[in-house]
Amino acid sequence: QVQLVESGGGLVQPGGSLRLSCAASGSFLSINTMGWYRQPPGKQRELVATITRGGRTDYHDSVLGRSTISRDDARNTVYLQMNSLKPEDTAVYYCVGHMVFHGKGWDRYEREHWGQGTQVTVAS
Repeated sequence: QVQLVESGGGLVQPGGSLRLSCAASGSFLSINTMGWYRQPPGKQRELVATITRGGRTDYHDSVLGRSTISRDDARNTVYLQMNSLKPEDTAVYYCVGHMVFHGKGWDRYEREHWGQGTQVTVAS
């Protein structure tokens, strides 16, 4: 069983910073791409940032320059540092991991797993 547990959300004033963490646990071989999504109130879930196993990153335009995604593979953890937060950053933030598992023989397969989400509220 795989679990991804987010932490670090909360209430922050506009212009403030937060660091989200997501720790993965379970019986998997490794983790390929990891990422963060968010779902603002009344809106659809949207991609915030991703990071590949090799460290390549991609960001949604709305957070580019204000956020940094990173990972610690020794800890199976992905982070999202968010600065200069705006009220429109208010959302439930979810992490996702593409976990690699043993298949038959030498085969490997990948499955996507999600965390339960952590609330980020930006308000004065």
